[in-house]
Amino acid sequence: MPRISTESRVRNEEAIRAAMDRLLRGELPPSGRCDIKTLATEAGVPRTGFYAKRNRDGSERRGPYQHLAEEFDRRLKSLRDGGAVPDPRDGQIARLKEANATLQGRVRARDEEITVLKTFRQRALSQIAAQDAELQRLRRQRESGTVRRLPKPGQAPFGSCS
Repeated sequence: MPRISTESRVRNEEAIRAAMDRLLRGELPPSGRCDIKTLATEAGVPRTGFYAKRNRDGSERRGPYQHLAEEFDRRLKSLRDGGAVPDPRDGQIARLKEANATLQGRVRARDEEITVLKTFRQRALSQIAAQDAELQRLRRQRESGTVRRLPKPGQAPFGSCS
């Protein structure tokens, strides 16, 4: 004796097929996805009917709507293989993953640029410090009187070679 009448099963299968068509067209409820759980919820049938059952002797028997779950999976796979994405969240996830990879690449490039600029800054600061030290040394040498001024251009030097 079946647990549900043939009439109820036919009515449930019609509701499942209608819900299946809606989901595969992309008409998803706000909190739903394109999956068996949402299909069962939208059709108003228990989700357990889509899965195989075990008899008391351990053998497996098909669930009353398992053939519809297989059909749903087949149609969903063919849509995805054809490039259609009935669940907009799947497309959004793919776009976000791609954007994330792009942004990670940009961050890596910026990190490399920052490293190069820090090295350049350190080298520039070292050069400035060395030049400052040389200027200080030359100023001290000039103040001590050991440095003589060179003649201005156009003046004869102290001792002419000619």
